[in-house]
Amino acid sequence: MSKPNVIFLMTDQQRWDCLGVVNPLVKTPNLDRLAQNGIRYSQAVCQAPMCVPSRYSMMFGYYPSQLGVRGNGGGLFFEERLPTVPLPEMMRQSGYQTAGFGKTHWNHGYLNPEPPTRGFEVRAEGQSADSAQYEKGAIMMSEVNPQGLAAYFAETKDYGGGEENAKGYLGCTSQVPPEDHRDGFIAQQCLKFLDEGVDPDRPLFLYLSFIKPHAGFNVIKKFEDLYDINDIPDLPEPPWLEEPDTHVRATREQNIQMQKRYDGWRSVWEKLTPMERRRTTLRYWANCSWLDDYFGQVLEKLDKLGRLDNSLIIYTSDHGDMMGERQHMFSKYCLYDSSVRVPLILSGSVVPEELRGTVDDRPAELVDLIPTIQETLQIKTDPRRPGLNLLGEKKKLGSFCEFYGGAPNRMYGTPAYMWRKKDWKLILYLPGPLTEAISKVDQTKGELYNLAEDPYEWYNLYDQIEYAAIREQLKTELLMHLAISWAKGPVFYEKSGLQSLGSALTAEEL
Repeated sequence: MSKPNVIFLMTDQQRWDCLGVVNPLVKTPNLDRLAQNGIRYSQAVCQAPMCVPSRYSMMFGYYPSQLGVRGNGGGLFFEERLPTVPLPEMMRQSGYQTAGFGKTHWNHGYLNPEPPTRGFEVRAEGQSADSAQYEKGAIMMSEVNPQGLAAYFAETKDYGGGEENAKGYLGCTSQVPPEDHRDGFIAQQCLKFLDEGVDPDRPLFLYLSFIKPHAGFNVIKKFEDLYDINDIPDLPEPPWLEEPDTHVRATREQNIQMQKRYDGWRSVWEKLTPMERRRTTLRYWANCSWLDDYFGQVLEKLDKLGRLDNSLIIYTSDHGDMMGERQHMFSKYCLYDSSVRVPLILSGSVVPEELRGTVDDRPAELVDLIPTIQETLQIKTDPRRPGLNLLGEKKKLGSFCEFYGGAPNRMYGTPAYMWRKKDWKLILYLPGPLTEAISKVDQTKGELYNLAEDPYEWYNLYDQIEYAAIREQLKTELLMHLAISWAKGPVFYEKSGLQSLGSALTAEEL
């Protein structure tokens, strides 16, 4: 059988529950169709609740702490020092035509004067050529549609860093045409490639990654009009007015920028009526629907090209968004489910027929995607990676995510680690900066949540004696999971190389 085409669809900051198959109020018919013809992984999580480390982890198949990319200011800047080849280069070396449209967030333009596309033969970015997201050889929006990019930035000029201040989340009905939005440009370039650039003699790896539904919420009217504000539910309120003694509170106490950002959201949202608050949810859902429409257009063209007849289709996002929970907290930057859980669907003809339309409740992680692709395509796998094949029989006991406080200028907090099962979650953290932590490990704090009974994670059971057994069991599993992961990779030096880990790879192939 010929190699299947691999279609990788991605959004930015889309919550796990913002799919129609999970929440019927959200209109995502094309992604719903993928789920109905594939497998939806209901317990999937990212490996870091922020863009750059999450995407690096997914693209290289290692945890952020293994790569050393822990925050949005980080990155792997030097190509000769990469721990392994990233996903697009792996696919190119496997004989695929590689085409990438949209966000990767490599950040390698900061220190690399000619940052490469890292395996993409065809590349387009909805960014400026003078940004850190520049890639040599890529089609950059500033070069093709500078007027549109300028119009987009003018409309969002008051939305703050990452378009995530209070104005960014309040948003507006956009007056900028869809094609002049960055995601509109990305979609146009992808559709044009499918019309003109597909190599008929090679299997296709297509990566389509949008920037939204991430704030700002300057939404396209057509998709805003899909929703009735009277149908939007109000957010449930926690039984406290101030954040309890949690890793989020510790982050704000250590990082004044995070505290100011939260204060800015809360000062605005406390003054809004419930109906005004609903408008933000409506616009977030409208962004989800807009991108779903683009996915539908791309999948339709692929179908007409015959590229879905033999295919693996992946859909996911890099993390979620708190969207006003926990007394008006927005964005990500925490280890609660609304931030770390992600939508994840595997679909396409390679999914066994008996599994199509099913929901898989196994602990799933974004680092599982590379092993899944490799084993599906019969590419030799690297046993140093911590992920597992999501179409295979082996399953993890839990899922892992890590967070370093989201601090700027390398003022990182101590790591907060999450170990999550379907019904239970453990979070371990140590207040204060990373530079002062080594002598204070006896001051480690924790959070324990019964997700089955407390899905919003309001009631911390960590110190309650009746839950000591489950707390200690989760601690042990977390410790050994990390010990095993860190022991294996990304570097394992032995005279036989990876053969000591049971690999069939020869020294020459390494």
